[in-house]
Order: sequence, then C-alpha cells, then structure tokens
Amino acid sequence: MQAAPITRNHRRPARRTRTALAAGLLTAVLALSGCGAASDSGGSGKAADERALSAGENKSDIAAGEAAADAKEGAAKPGTPKKPNPVTATHVIRTASLYVEVKSASRAAAAARTVVQNAGGLVANESTEQVDDTRDSSHLVLRVPQAEYDSVLRELSGAGKLISRSSAAKDVTDQVVDVESRIATQRASVTRVRKLMDQAEKLADVVTLEGELSSRQASLESLLAQQASLKDRTTLATITLDLMEPESAPGNDNDDPGFVDALSGGWHAFLTMLRWLAMAVGAAAPFLAAAAVLLVLWRLLARRRGGKAGQQPPAGE
Repeated sequence: MQAAPITRNHRRPARRTRTALAAGLLTAVLALSGCGAASDSGGSGKAADERALSAGENKSDIAAGEAAADAKEGAAKPGTPKKPNPVTATHVIRTASLYVEVKSASRAAAAARTVVQNAGGLVANESTEQVDDTRDSSHLVLRVPQAEYDSVLRELSGAGKLISRSSAAKDVTDQVVDVESRIATQRASVTRVRKLMDQAEKLADVVTLEGELSSRQASLESLLAQQASLKDRTTLATITLDLMEPESAPGNDNDDPGFVDALSGGWHAFLTMLRWLAMAVGAAAPFLAAAAVLLVLWRLLARRRGGKAGQQPPAGE
C-alpha cells in the first residue's frame, strides 16, 4: 500500500502548534526577565532604605547613606547632560578713606550727609569732638551704592582742602560663588536628613538624626549669614570721612603786630604790674600794721616821760 500524501490541510495544524509553542516560550522568557529586573531593583531599593534607616546609629553611616543616595540618583539618569555654569556677575568690595581740612566741621558734616542721602546711601556712624578750645573734628562712616561711589567720592574730596585720600577694591566673586554652592549643598543635606527622620522607626535613630539635623541647620544659618554680609559689602561701598578744622585762621600767621597789638600788650603788662604790687602790699600789710602800732605806743610812752620830767620842782627850792 502506498502512504497517503500529506495534504496542505494536514500541515496547517502542525505549523499553528509550533507557532503557539514558540510564542508561549518567548512570553515566559520575557516575563521571567522582567520579574528578575523588578526584583533586583526592588531589592536594591529596599536595601538602600534599610541602610538609610540604620544610618542613624552613627554620623559616618549617615554620610555613607547620603553618598549612596546621590550615587543612585546619578545612576538613575546616566544620559542626563550636565548643566553649564551660568556666567556670574563680578562682586567687588570697595572702600575709601578721606581726610579733609574744612573751615567748619559741623557744616561740612551736614553737607556730607546730604550728598550721601541724595545718592541713595546712608550714614553708618558719626561722631564729633572738640580738639581744643578753637577747633572741632568730625568722623563719619558712609555707605553709598556702588554705582554712585566715584561721584560721591569726588564731591566729598572737594569739600575743603584734601589732606589725604586712599581707596581699595577687592574682588570676592569666587567667595560669593563658593558660599552659594555650599548653601545649596547644605540645604539638600538638611532635606535628606529630614526624609530619613520621617522613615526612622527606632527612638535611638530619631534622637541621633535630630542632633545631626540641628548641626547641619546651624551650619546652614552660618553660611546664610556669610552670604548676607557679602551681599551688603558688595552692594554698598564704604567711605570713611575725617573732617578737621585748621589750627588758626588763614592769613593771620604772617601779619606784623600793629599799634592796637602794642597797646593791648602794654595794657596787659601794666595790669600785671599792678597785680604784683597789690600782692606785695597785701603781703607786707601785716608787718606794716604791727610796726605802726609799735610806733604809736613808743610815742605815747615818750610823751608821758617828758611830762613827768617837766612837773618835778627845781633842786634849790
């Protein structure tokens, strides 16, 4: 007997069966690989969380947990390009010192205050003292905007006779950028410690994390104070102004003495002589009074003796 030939209808079920088996195997492989990846990622995330929670036992573990978190965040986005550094503005601290000789220190100080206030600045410190009976001096610390620094400096220098002037400029751009970067890093660190506190379950972990959070917040506040100080000094320039009145009025040092000066000097000498004579008379007055009394008594005694001698009779009678 000859075998019956395999027809096209008999081949179709066999192909369908093989196709279904291949599809089933492929689906199973993909499912197994997906579950493995999910289990790996879930296991690693769970392990990271457990390490972060147990990090409260000591500060070195907290730093390690943060480093692992940063590494995980960086690995999650390997294709993310780094942001270019923005162009930072120049930050300069400007200071100047002026020593000016003026006719009136009080008037010059008032004019300086007006100049600074018109420029949008302020007077940080002011003091006035009397050098001697005829002169006053004023010391002012002025803060002016950077844009008005040069014009205010020129105007103050022309308030009188300029004795000395000094100025300085210090570029602190690198310091400003460094402080800003450290502030951003410290803020992120504080946020991470707070997240760890939210996830902590043990009381010891909470206590340790609270101490770490207080320390990092104190560091952040110190950096913010540095930033505020730098901003103030770079926004407003500082000018120290010293105003001094001259020792004598100009033009009187080289004048020759005249008749009025000679008369005044002679009168002063005459009064001085009278005072000395009066002092001498006052000093000799007790002695003169005693001598006058003795003289009067001597005369009285002499008269009595002379009277007695005239009343005695002659010896022949």
